[in-house]
Amino acid sequence: MKRIALGVQYNGADWHGYQIQPHGITVQDKLEQAIQQFACAHLPTTCAGRTDAGVHALGQVIHFDTELTRETHAWVRGINAFLPDSIGVRWAREVQELEPVAEGEYREGEFHARFSARSRTYHYLLYNHQVRSPLLAGRAGFCHRPLDVELMRAGAAHLIGEHDFSAFRAAQCQAKTPVKQMYEVNVARHGDMILFTLRASAFLHHMVRNLVGSLVYVGQGREKPEWMAELLAGRDRTVAAPTFMPDGLYLANIEYDEKWGLPAEAASILPAF
Repeated sequence: MKRIALGVQYNGADWHGYQIQPHGITVQDKLEQAIQQFACAHLPTTCAGRTDAGVHALGQVIHFDTELTRETHAWVRGINAFLPDSIGVRWAREVQELEPVAEGEYREGEFHARFSARSRTYHYLLYNHQVRSPLLAGRAGFCHRPLDVELMRAGAAHLIGEHDFSAFRAAQCQAKTPVKQMYEVNVARHGDMILFTLRASAFLHHMVRNLVGSLVYVGQGREKPEWMAELLAGRDRTVAAPTFMPDGLYLANIEYDEKWGLPAEAASILPAF
C-alpha cells in the first residue's frame, strides 16, 4: 500500500466548495471521479484544508492510498486527462509505503495532507478602484472606497502571535479550538490591486474573509488600527465586520517538513491580470 500526495490548483468560481456534496458539484467530487477514471478504482482522498464556494487554490495538497504502481508523471497526466479546465494536478509524489488502515484513520509518523501540515498560507486579492472590472469577476474582491494600506498594516500587526480568533470565526465552524498561531500578515498595494497574505498554523471557517473585511473597515478609516486588538480580546463575532466576498481568496501554500520531499513550487504566484 502506497500513499500518494498530489499538488492541486483550481479556479473555485464554478464550484460549490472543495468538500464532496450530494449534488456532486465540488472540486473533490471532480478530483475523485478523475482519479477513479484513471486508476479504475475508487480512491478516497484527504485534503490539507477545505475551501468554500468561490474560493481558489494555488497550492492545495491531497493524499490517497493505493496498491497501484504508477510513475509520478503518469498520475499527473492521467488524472488531468479527466479533469475540467478549472482544476489541475500540478505534481504527484509517493510519500511512503504503509500498512492498510481504516478510511480516515491517522497514525503518528505517517504523512497526512491535513495533520502533517506545519502552516497554511492564504492570499486575498482585492481590486481597489471606483469602478468594478468585469475581467476580475470571480477572481478578485472589490472595494470602491479608497483604502489606506498603512492603516491596514498597522491593524494587521495586532494579529501576529497566538490568539483566540473567535471574533473572526463562522458560526458553523467545526474546529476544536479557536486558538491559532498567526505567523505573518502582509498588506501590499500594486497599483489598484491590494494583496493580503496571511500565514498561520491553521485557519477557522471564514477566518481569512472575516479578517480582510475588518481590515477593510480600518483602511476606510471607519475604525482605528487598534480595533483589531479589541476584536481579538472581545471574541464577539457580531462586533467585527461582515464576511468579505470569496472571489479574491486563494489557498496559496501548505508547508510540510522537508523529509516528505514535496515540491517547493512557487505557489504564491497569482494569475496574471
